[in-house]
Amino acid sequence: MARINAIAPAIVILGTGALDTARRIQARYPDAQVHGLAGRAEADVAYSELSAHLRDLYARGTPLVALCAAGIVIRCIAPLLSDKGAEPPVLAVAEDGSAVVPLLGGLAGVNTMAREIAEALKVAPAITTSGELRFGTCVLNPPDGYALSSLAQGKRFVSDLLAGESTRIEGAAPWLDDAQLPRSTAARRAIRVTPEAWDGRVDELLIHPRSVVAAVSTLDERVAERVREALDANGIAALSLAALLAPIQRAGDEALTEAADTLGVPLRFVSTPAAADAREPLSLLEAAMRVPHDIRAGASPVALALARAPVDPASIGQARGRLTVIGLGPGDAHLMVPAARSALNAATDILGYETYVTMAGPFRADQRVHGTDNREEMQRARHAFELAAMGRSVVMVSSGDPGVFAMAAAVLEALHESDNARWAGVELEILPGVSAAMATAAQAGAPLGHDFCMLSLSDNLKPWEVIENRLRHAAQADLVMAFYNPVSRARPWQLDKALDIIREFRIPSTTVVLGRNVGRPGGQVIYTSLGELRGEMVDMRTMVIIGSSHTRAFSVDGKTEWVYTPRWYR
Repeated sequence: MARINAIAPAIVILGTGALDTARRIQARYPDAQVHGLAGRAEADVAYSELSAHLRDLYARGTPLVALCAAGIVIRCIAPLLSDKGAEPPVLAVAEDGSAVVPLLGGLAGVNTMAREIAEALKVAPAITTSGELRFGTCVLNPPDGYALSSLAQGKRFVSDLLAGESTRIEGAAPWLDDAQLPRSTAARRAIRVTPEAWDGRVDELLIHPRSVVAAVSTLDERVAERVREALDANGIAALSLAALLAPIQRAGDEALTEAADTLGVPLRFVSTPAAADAREPLSLLEAAMRVPHDIRAGASPVALALARAPVDPASIGQARGRLTVIGLGPGDAHLMVPAARSALNAATDILGYETYVTMAGPFRADQRVHGTDNREEMQRARHAFELAAMGRSVVMVSSGDPGVFAMAAAVLEALHESDNARWAGVELEILPGVSAAMATAAQAGAPLGHDFCMLSLSDNLKPWEVIENRLRHAAQADLVMAFYNPVSRARPWQLDKALDIIREFRIPSTTVVLGRNVGRPGGQVIYTSLGELRGEMVDMRTMVIIGSSHTRAFSVDGKTEWVYTPRWYR
């Protein structure tokens, strides 16, 4: 059993000839996405330039399965090669699936991935690692829940075994039971599995089980330092630390987040009484630990729990909840920002208006989808915070940009009106998206190239008199105007009324752009004028952009029409 990078791999292809093989590999890793060169292959993710894309994925620690020649992959990422201990798995796979070649990431489970992919493709992996071929396993790659003390020390140790030395095993290392190691109870060399810090002996390969949980009470900028001091005082290796535990009331404390990042462990939380005493760290451990353990360094502000086996952080308390508000863009998956797609992939729960939630899919079986009516914004926002406060990773879905007539404002309003301390501890992020106005403007050219405003003509949340007043001032100011919610069945008259106001200040030839379903199947952009525009030409799915007195329209070769508002000022 080898440790595998927890991040889903990126399966990268250059053309349609590799798509079938890529999908077979994807079936082995359901969370993985197929990345295809734009214009050549219809894939889950499009990219425009192979070298830059591979380097970006590699730099982010994403395991790479590239369906192309090994030499291409090597030349692409060669400038980034530095730390062997930090590199993700990188494999080259033949387009037809006839060869699987692990290239990099021996300490991140690349050979295990090679075997898994080869099994899925029904071929033999091309593994060349000497130690793995000789011993049947990578000794320097312990499974999840264990950490190698020193790569340099480990390489010397394996070199000695390859040269003829034997070894003994001290501690529980079940993943080595079937390894073909040269064993001897009298061996000078030893593989020792222990949470204890290295004592300097060079004849040992030291592996630390991640079996220690540190609970902290007093929170300041020295949290990580205090934890290290407690570990040192007890002779425990920092690599044995499995998680940092704190009261749920402090979930939003940046000092804790920074400490967990510094220590390189997950941050977990547990409920405690509001008035905790000096024994609070011990109380945290008592409430959170579900396996037999010993207590060390019980004095405030740090207490340590030493379990007898690696501890799964997910079994301790809860994570800090996360709520991410995203926009899908206008509908075309290629126009969704990558950060929004990453948030959807990481989510446990997805909320939003049912139509938009459906557009955001498909989802995995382990993801919970909460679709609601479009008029239930505040209830939806409160529900999102309740889920996130339970430690879940929640995504709130909007169309376009979430901050433009969408759910970001409702989410912030719900938080502003709440005195729930658990909500305040939720990690909230709002990701930008491509709004309908921006998508329509981009297809037309640059009608928003100068000062502009966005107005909703819906009077569901504000009186029509307010809308009329704003229309009049925007028209008088000669701003380009983008209209959201221009008409509906309940109010078919409002766009025509708005146009009457604008015509008091703009001439009939003023350029108008109508974008209907832009970014979705059947989408189209129509060019007209203020004098010709009528309410029956527009529906709820149409974006209306009315130019200023300076907005221009022209054709190229009588075929392509462009609209722009020049950037010069008067």
